[in-house]
Amino acid sequence: MSLLVDPFGRRVEYLRLSVTDRCDFRCIYCMTEDPCFLPRDQVLHLEELAWIAQAFTELGVTKIRLTGGEPLVRTDCDQLVSLLGKLPGLRDLSMTTNGSRLTKLAKPMFDAGLTRLNISLDTLNPTLFTQLTRNGKLERVIEGIDAAIAAGFERIKINAVILKQQNDNEVIDLVEFCRERNLDIAFIEEMPLGEIDERKRARHCSSEEVKAIIETRYPLKLSDKRTGGPARYYTMANSPIHIGFISPHSHNFCHECNRVRVTVEGQLLLCLGNEHAIDLKSIVRQFPGDIERLKAAILAGINLKPKQHEFDHNAVQILRFMNATGG
Repeated sequence: MSLLVDPFGRRVEYLRLSVTDRCDFRCIYCMTEDPCFLPRDQVLHLEELAWIAQAFTELGVTKIRLTGGEPLVRTDCDQLVSLLGKLPGLRDLSMTTNGSRLTKLAKPMFDAGLTRLNISLDTLNPTLFTQLTRNGKLERVIEGIDAAIAAGFERIKINAVILKQQNDNEVIDLVEFCRERNLDIAFIEEMPLGEIDERKRARHCSSEEVKAIIETRYPLKLSDKRTGGPARYYTMANSPIHIGFISPHSHNFCHECNRVRVTVEGQLLLCLGNEHAIDLKSIVRQFPGDIERLKAAILAGINLKPKQHEFDHNAVQILRFMNATGG
C-alpha cells in the first residue's frame, strides 16, 4: 500500500518520470519551433533516475511511465528500463513515445522489461503530420507501431490530440486505424501550457466534440476499464479496443488523481496545472546514496499536492512547455 497520501486522502501510486527534454520532433502543442534544450549536466544521470524511481517504489508506487521529450533519443534508455524492471513492487513499467525510433528499439525495449507503450499519432495525413510535428515522417511512426506489435507489446495505446480546422476531420480515420490493429486510443484535449494566444484558443476541440464525431459512425458504450490514469474509456460493437477521452478542461478528473511527475531536472511536480515543485536533484547530488533523506523529501512534497488544477484558456498560467514537463 502506498505511503504517499496527499492532504485530500488520495494515494499516489503512479510516477511519470521524464528522462530527457530533447526530441526529434517539434510538435506544435509541445514546444516552440526553436527550443532551447537543457545543458546535459542539468539532466538527471542514469543512476539518479534509477535512485529516484527506487525511492518512489519503496514508498508504494507501483506504476512508472517513462516520458520525455522523446525517451528513445536517450541512448542509455534500455539500461534504465532494465534497472527499473528489477525494482520490487513495480507492477507496470511503460513509456510514452512518438514512435519514430521503434523500428529499431521496440524489441530491445521489450526484452529489457518495458511492459507497455503509448504512442503519439495525431494524423494519418503525411503532409499534415510533418506540419504538426514540424519535421516528422508519418511512415516511420506507422512502421514503428507495427514493429512494437511484432515485438510482443500488448495493450498498445495511441494518443491523439485533436485540433479544430487541422485534424478534426480525421477522428474516424484514427479510430479505424486502431480497430484494424487492435490498438486502444485516447483522445486528449490540448493543455494550456506554454504561450497561449487566440490561435491556440480557437483550435481547442473538446472531448465531447470528438465523442460526437465518433458516434456518427460508431455508437459508444461507457466501459468500466480503469488504468490509474485520467482517461474515461468507451467500447464499440464488433471491436475489442477501448476509446479513451482525457479532458483536463471539460471533465475535471482531479478528485481521483493518483500521480506525480519528476522532470528531467529532478523537479517533483505535484500537479501538471500549477508550479509547486520539490528539488530532488539537489538531494541526490548532495547526498548520494542517502535514500532515506530522498524519501523524506518526497513524503514532505506530497503534502503540497493541490486539490485540483485550474486550467483556463483565457489566462496564461503555466509557462513551461510539455517537453520540459514530461507527458
